Amino acid sequence: MNHSQDNTTPAIAEPSRDQIRRWRRYLADEIAEAEIYRVIARRKESPEREILLGLATAEKRHEDHWRLLLGEHAQNPPRPSPHRILLRWLAKVFGSVFILALAQRAESDSPYAKDQHATPAMVADEAIHEEVVRGLASRGREQLAGNFRAAVFGANDGLVSNLALVMGIGATGVATSVVLFTGIAGLLAGALSMAAGEFVSVRSQRELLEASSPTQVTLEAAEHLDLDQNELVLVYRARGMNEEDAVHRAQERLGYFSCDCNPSFSAHPDGSQGPVDYSGDHEAIGSPWSAAFSSFCFFASGAIIPVIPYLFGMSGLPAVALSAVLVGLALLCTGGVVGLLSGASPFKRGLRQLLIGFGAAAVTYLLGLLFGANLA
Repeated sequence: MNHSQDNTTPAIAEPSRDQIRRWRRYLADEIAEAEIYRVIARRKESPEREILLGLATAEKRHEDHWRLLLGEHAQNPPRPSPHRILLRWLAKVFGSVFILALAQRAESDSPYAKDQHATPAMVADEAIHEEVVRGLASRGREQLAGNFRAAVFGANDGLVSNLALVMGIGATGVATSVVLFTGIAGLLAGALSMAAGEFVSVRSQRELLEASSPTQVTLEAAEHLDLDQNELVLVYRARGMNEEDAVHRAQERLGYFSCDCNPSFSAHPDGSQGPVDYSGDHEAIGSPWSAAFSSFCFFASGAIIPVIPYLFGMSGLPAVALSAVLVGLALLCTGGVVGLLSGASPFKRGLRQLLIGFGAAAVTYLLGLLFGANLA
């Protein structure tokens, strides 16, 4: 099939004022996007640098397309859209996975599919660009996944749980000092609970990994085994080898073969370099003390926010309102960051976090009002 006609620029008469305005906006955005990819590429190693520069080259082709249609109207293109301006600034300052996630959203929002003066090749390019940027961003997402998840969920738990606690107690009409000390107690109790839970979780994972890691007992016991009842075969079958591989490995360990044909199931691959190092698996899980400390800090950083008005001596409805506003802003931020990294709408994710947090706080506030009324 011949695609040459699919990529040609549609022939049109003198463009209208609306077309000129729209194409000049496209031109400005293409120039900005190419610069964004070049800026990020400067901070990357190969092959990511070549991939980003390839995207910049493709954006240059799109730029040339709009210049050709605009003719003399391509002179002095306008400023790009605010979204592209923000992206370009962020790329110069950070150049991180957040920018790639934003760029992914920008590529997915391309208007070319609905514009008859954008060629099919350009429409296809934009769809492919989104997948390329998605792939680049996914590497950073994988690196951030563990720590980022702990940070967001820890801070979010602190925000929601302590806001609900402070609002519930505050609604009963007790003294400001009681609300303050209740909030601090909630912060400490929640943070210590999170830290203890994370410590136990990570420590248990490490212990399970240590219990599952092969030992060198096969080397130490091999010379004393009964050759007719060779239980080394059972050891290697238990590690996942099939019957043939297990028999071969057992004969290697007993000295019948000098090769090491399948070292992946052995705790001591070649008999000379020492046992296999499984520390990498432990490092991937992390230290239980460091996980506990991080969880404590993440939860406390969120839980302190609802208490701030009371730390400065505020009381009553103004303190409750300011606490809710501060927590609301924090929830919008955490939700927005999740949205950015997931390639979704930051506003929608932030709004979702806000509604969930305020929903929990509203329930406890109403219960506090009810309880306070009953006490009165």
